[in-house]
Amino acid sequence: MPQPDLVIFDFDGVLVDSEIIAARVEAELITQAGYEITAEELSQIYAGLTFKDILLRIEEVAAIPFKVSLIDQAEELVDKRLRADVRMIEGARDAVASVTTQRCICSNSRTDRIGFMSEKTGLAPLFTGRIFSSLDTPSGKPKPAPDVFLHAAGKLGADPARTFVVEDSVHGIAGAISAGMRVIGFTGASHSYPGHADILTEAGAETVIRRWADFPTVIAALSEWSADA
Repeated sequence: MPQPDLVIFDFDGVLVDSEIIAARVEAELITQAGYEITAEELSQIYAGLTFKDILLRIEEVAAIPFKVSLIDQAEELVDKRLRADVRMIEGARDAVASVTTQRCICSNSRTDRIGFMSEKTGLAPLFTGRIFSSLDTPSGKPKPAPDVFLHAAGKLGADPARTFVVEDSVHGIAGAISAGMRVIGFTGASHSYPGHADILTEAGAETVIRRWADFPTVIAALSEWSADA
């Protein structure tokens, strides 16, 4: 059976149920700063972006200047909530462990944040030395730029065309496709919403899963399809 060179997992909202926690904090701060938005709206529209990029995009559409200090405030509050409340998404550990080839994490989150969440959830041993933050790439460009995906593939000697990425956001999918990689969408976290799977498919995901239990079968089938193509 053919195997991919590499399987890349997004982290927030894919392996750990952190997106909704961060969205609640960030939506509250943005609303207090003068632009009313709910956590659900923020998750749906801006999932996968850094908080800085979320603020920049809102400034463009609403002409509301945000204080730079809001970024540091959000980072501190989100870290605090995540340390207390983050949980692994059901089945994620077994799904990751089922990957018999190379695997890694590519995320827009800070490396230290990924680190404490992966330790808390027990995922850390599965990704020792294989956690890549877009903030630590040579360009520092976050998703939807493809840089973090290409950086990881380069470090691990993987062919992008033989790499699968699991993503929960349109922005993450855009980055993976720009990197020449194949994408599986994931909608099993608490921030998912009606129509989420359709939106990920429209963005370019070859298929979408809601349960990690389906992952081994899906990636085997897609790998086989690639070999037959």
